[in-house]
Amino acid sequence: MQQAASYDVLILGSGAAGLSLALRLPASCRVALVSKGPLQEGSTLYAQGGISAVLDKADSLESHVADTLNAGAGLCDPQTVRFVVAQGPECIRWLIAQGVRFTRAHDAYDPDAYHLTREGGHSHRRVVHADDATGREIETTLEKLVRARANITLLEHHIAVDLITAAKLGEPDARCYGAYLLERRTQHVRTVGARHVVLATGGANKAYLYSTNPDSSSGDGIAMAWRAGCRVANMEFMQFHPTCLFHPAAKSFLISEAVRGEGGKLLLPNGTPFMHKFDARAELAPRDIVARAIDHEMKRLGSDHVLLDISHRPREFIQEHFPTIYARCLEYGYDMAKDPIPVVPAAHYTCGGVLTDLHARTDLPGLYAVGEVACTGLHGANRMASNSLLECIVFGAAAAADITAAGHTDLPGKLPKWDESRVTDSDEEVVVSHNWSELRHFMWDYVGIVRTDKRLQRALSRTELLLHEIAEYYGNFRITGDLIELRNLEQVARLIILSAMARKESRGLHYTLDYPEPDNTRIPQSTVLVPPNFAAAKQAVNWMR
Repeated sequence: MQQAASYDVLILGSGAAGLSLALRLPASCRVALVSKGPLQEGSTLYAQGGISAVLDKADSLESHVADTLNAGAGLCDPQTVRFVVAQGPECIRWLIAQGVRFTRAHDAYDPDAYHLTREGGHSHRRVVHADDATGREIETTLEKLVRARANITLLEHHIAVDLITAAKLGEPDARCYGAYLLERRTQHVRTVGARHVVLATGGANKAYLYSTNPDSSSGDGIAMAWRAGCRVANMEFMQFHPTCLFHPAAKSFLISEAVRGEGGKLLLPNGTPFMHKFDARAELAPRDIVARAIDHEMKRLGSDHVLLDISHRPREFIQEHFPTIYARCLEYGYDMAKDPIPVVPAAHYTCGGVLTDLHARTDLPGLYAVGEVACTGLHGANRMASNSLLECIVFGAAAAADITAAGHTDLPGKLPKWDESRVTDSDEEVVVSHNWSELRHFMWDYVGIVRTDKRLQRALSRTELLLHEIAEYYGNFRITGDLIELRNLEQVARLIILSAMARKESRGLHYTLDYPEPDNTRIPQSTVLVPPNFAAAKQAVNWMR
């Protein structure tokens, strides 16, 4: 059994949100940064498009705000949107100062200008990028800086099991004091105390059969926060990226929205364009509209994919702007400079999450949430393209500032160690793999792009049975990484289903055949779920509309 350790700040997750937060904390702050695998492995590494920010003189903050509110279908918090958008230019400057190399515009009149692309939902070119591998450039640059910081302890190949709260200590005051971490290489659980704990664990898209995200997107932070007494909101709004490469060996390789932003056209298998029938913005409509249109056409035709065509652009242009995508498509036998490529939607982004305020604080004192794990009010019912990395950097900075200002907080004298004295090694690992497969299949079939009350009820019934089975398994056997993720995904799947059942309308990413139109008879309201132990929280976040 590992000995207990303590830090000023414990950051769970090492994507753009976690890394930027760690770098913005003062050098006097003792930080532990936790990663499930290698430090750089996570959703940020695979982000292609870029970061939205107002950098062009022809653009404006108000335009960025208006586009975000419009994409959010009435559920964004205007104060949050204005806060994030206003921080955009400074965030880009901060990243550049850290060494992030964004693609230049090659402008003879302004040699310092960066190339800006346009993506769905944006009325201007405002997406700064590093070719078509922006996330990799940001992640690897910040990773090098974090590794060089003497005050940051890296805990790679660790997965958080649960948060340590005052309730676990039998104390009356609600507060987060740390977390239990499973060291994956030794299979030992260590107790780690911290004056401040930050969830930067990403989303829950692994709940679906097809996803653009890596295996780390298993809803861990959302599930842990829920069990600790924090509210979650807007979990029904799961974003499906419209265009992932359709190939049995590609594992849903993402085809960036920027391909459509630079003129790519969506076609039926017979070569006929179709997006103009669904929205005046055609290929540049928000992602929910494009994904639903593709889903409709695939089901209407009985097809397993549609086509994305940018072959009308010069080969040199495609190779310069999309070198990673171009090369990967060639690996699978597709030359996107010559022919259309087959694409299909896949789960991509969790718009809801743990409720936070503008300081990234959750309902539980001492616990913060930044990035995709959080519900800040920025995305509403649909995330606009490239606002996610912006949110990571903005709220990473906000959390760092709040933690720094909070000063010293005492930890309890002794935190309880993880007790596995009454469990045994499992001889039925097939239970985990079987339940995992069943979960992802019924979530895809019943809680996907198009929903119905009957489908949701079927999914809820299956979830309740699996939760009981997993709880029994969890209580009797030693934990593994797969079991931890399965337990969390089952919990989050239930939250997604309950949120979807509560919304009796279609809005943004939530589309149901039983209520195909938005309810315009009242002001749109966020779907907020309250855990049974919410009364223990003393710091209630309140921005919801």
